[in-house]
Amino acid sequence: MAKIVLAAESGSDIPVELGREKGIWIVPMHVAFGDETKDDGYFRSEEVCDFYEKTGILPKTSGCNPGDFTKVFDEIHAQYPDAQILHLAYSAATTVSYNSALIAAEGRDYVTSFDTKSVAAAQYAIVMIMKALLDAHPEWEMKDALEAAEGLSAKARMCFTTGSLEFLRAGGRVNNAKAIAGKLFAMHPAIEIKDGKLIASKMYRGRMKRVVPKLIEEYTLAQHLNKDEIWMINTPYLDPEIMDIAEEKASELEFEHVTWVKAGGVITTHSGPGSFGVVGFSED
Repeated sequence: MAKIVLAAESGSDIPVELGREKGIWIVPMHVAFGDETKDDGYFRSEEVCDFYEKTGILPKTSGCNPGDFTKVFDEIHAQYPDAQILHLAYSAATTVSYNSALIAAEGRDYVTSFDTKSVAAAQYAIVMIMKALLDAHPEWEMKDALEAAEGLSAKARMCFTTGSLEFLRAGGRVNNAKAIAGKLFAMHPAIEIKDGKLIASKMYRGRMKRVVPKLIEEYTLAQHLNKDEIWMINTPYLDPEIMDIAEEKASELEFEHVTWVKAGGVITTHSGPGSFGVVGFSED
């Protein structure tokens, strides 16, 4: 029986089915399509793009509420009454989810929440590695697991670029003038996660087939990413040829394994279709 059970938000982009297979409990974040709100992870992320294309209205995301966590915490505790729950949280700087988990954990001394300061595929990588570590070390206590999670969080690196500036414009993150200029000059911002926050660090110009391999090379070398594995973000309607180009570049840079992570509804709402990202762990 598991001594420590992992939980994470759906914004980690761990598919519900994969979570069940691995014994990782997924707490749903939410996406509102006009008057209809859906649980993230239970619909195809392409629906976000299709809804915007059809209505011109960008869906809105919301974090997990305390009730979402209460439901999952109670289900885990009923199934594993002697286990501790480690919630590896979506960056607290970007959502209310972490605070909601703390509220839900009141009176539950078997729940610990840890802010991974990561989102999407970076949180995915942290959670999946932590699961492998816990499986390899069934003797670990919570302090051991937290020490490992802290180490992974400190070394996690993530950068992505958008297929266009349209979703950033629709979400109010860039103005119309910048969006128009971005379309005219094929501009693609590189957005990194730093201390839990998403920060635009530079601008690439050109077609995505040229931008993606350049981003991979520059970012992975600058961050001194470990060569054992690299995670790549696959958003809706990303050109398969770009995925092939990305894998070729990773191989050229001597990364041993590439894991593709399909963007869920939450990150798709912020990045839009045809976006690409890369995640790894710094050796510094």
